[in-house]
Amino acid sequence: MMPNSVKISPRQLLILTILFTIGTAILIIPSVMAASAKQDAWIASFVGVGIGLLLIWLYNTITILYPQMTLIEIMETLLGKWLGKSVALLFVITFFLSGPAAVLYDSGSFLTTQMIPETPVQAVNILFALIVLMGVRLGIETLARSAELLFPLFILLYTAFVVLVVSNVKLENAQPMLERGWGPIWPAVLSFISIAFLSHVVLLMIFPFVDHPDQARKAFLIGSLIGGLTLVLLVTLAILVFGPGLTARNIYPSYLLAKKINIGNFLQRIEAVMTALWFISLFFRLVLYIYSIMIAITQIFNLKDYRPLISPFGMILVVMSVIIYPNVPYQQSWDAKIWTPYVLSIGLLLPVLLLCIHGIRKMWSKGKTGSKG
Repeated sequence: MMPNSVKISPRQLLILTILFTIGTAILIIPSVMAASAKQDAWIASFVGVGIGLLLIWLYNTITILYPQMTLIEIMETLLGKWLGKSVALLFVITFFLSGPAAVLYDSGSFLTTQMIPETPVQAVNILFALIVLMGVRLGIETLARSAELLFPLFILLYTAFVVLVVSNVKLENAQPMLERGWGPIWPAVLSFISIAFLSHVVLLMIFPFVDHPDQARKAFLIGSLIGGLTLVLLVTLAILVFGPGLTARNIYPSYLLAKKINIGNFLQRIEAVMTALWFISLFFRLVLYIYSIMIAITQIFNLKDYRPLISPFGMILVVMSVIIYPNVPYQQSWDAKIWTPYVLSIGLLLPVLLLCIHGIRKMWSKGKTGSKG
């Protein structure tokens, strides 16, 4: 069954966008930012949110021009049937590798290195994938309602996390400000938007299923802003508590922050509770990736229902999540050198190309109309 009659509210899109923005970034972004910008990572994060909102404006512009079409349908409309399907298929394959496979790897790597080191990563990935695929099978309406139910818990845990960590803040860790000027800020800004915002292009796959397109665009923008500011606060806390050196050296600084919580030697070792915070955002990022890819494949091959694809896709996903990165140094090298240009080609160049083709086609049709007149 294609979800033509499926509808979610702008409020639900807002919550899904917040959780999608935070996603895996909640675990890794403080480390990535501190490695490039040192103690100025929080400044780079703020700048990254500003540029990220320009990206969301770009995506919203596409939805204004084609309000009832998914990204795949827009490609077919602008590029023609066969070229459009070919580019769409390339888009799906590329996003599968950079999206769900990488996210599932991150979740398995985090659990097996930080919490349950004796458990095989394959077992962790299979269990998490089963839960995610169950969510995809139930559809976007069920996922949106689940997000509404879990979002208050997410806010509660995040607020408690921030309040309990603030007592460890040392303002001198953020000094001297702009010691090396603005030069190191820009690579960190690029890293921030590549992790937090460029993947939002995949959410254009669910835009036609949202009621009230004008309100949906506003919800998309506000959700991205709230998610971005949530990450800024996390980066700032990591820098102020640990300093840039320790933050950059640790793969999961936010987990280390939770370990620092100690109120009167009584309230401590609650990082396992805080893990629920990270898994809520990881779950919704992964499930939105997979749902969007399922819809894309259905539209490319003109299928009636995406559900028969879920089981084989899940098997491929689990295998890819284990082999996509042979080891942690390889992953860090990939993230540092290849990930940013890789995701820029999908999240920035592709939408700009589509808008340029739209403009050329419009000018061409006007020219033909004028010559006839």
